[in-house]
Amino acid sequence: MTRPGARAPQPAGVLSFPTPPVTFESLLGEVLESAYNTALRLTRSGSDGEDLVHDTAMLACRDFAGYERGTSFRVWFYRIMLRRFFTHHRRSRLELVAFDFDDTPDLFLYARSHQAGLPTAGPDPAAELFERLGPERVQAAIDRLPLEYRVVTTLWFIEDFTYGEIAGMLDCPVGTVRSRLQRGRKMLQKTLWQVATEAGLVGGDA
Repeated sequence: MTRPGARAPQPAGVLSFPTPPVTFESLLGEVLESAYNTALRLTRSGSDGEDLVHDTAMLACRDFAGYERGTSFRVWFYRIMLRRFFTHHRRSRLELVAFDFDDTPDLFLYARSHQAGLPTAGPDPAAELFERLGPERVQAAIDRLPLEYRVVTTLWFIEDFTYGEIAGMLDCPVGTVRSRLQRGRKMLQKTLWQVATEAGLVGGDA
């Protein structure tokens, strides 16, 4: 019987080794690919995306002592990357909107899909259109959104972050994230249809 509080004896021939400390390099390696993909969507430039991730990695390495062990390194890294992007990259680029989103009705995609003869029954009538478009065209549709909506839509829809995580990255209330995402998803209906029309997958003007 083992005395309360005493360590149980190790079986013969079994060695116990301490768990190696988590290094910055090991954590960074796990997020680099997704971080670059996100940076590419934000900057719309391969070279600018690489620069953004490189600068973020340098800042994160410098501030690694401030990372709270046990929390999501990916969320912490993305927060640094988004701050860097909003501070240094967006200033040099003028955001151009190809068309007006304000007249987009709430059920725009549903109505267009119905007119085109696409399935509209069930909880997600956009599923058929998404399937036809494929991930690259869906991303192209997201890329057409204005910046503040493109950011939250990418983080939620593509990167699968929660409302709370996105709010922490952007230093804003969860309610702000929800409202931006709601409006961003409404805008996305129109850009999805435009991309599908340009690809010849459906007919009709947006």
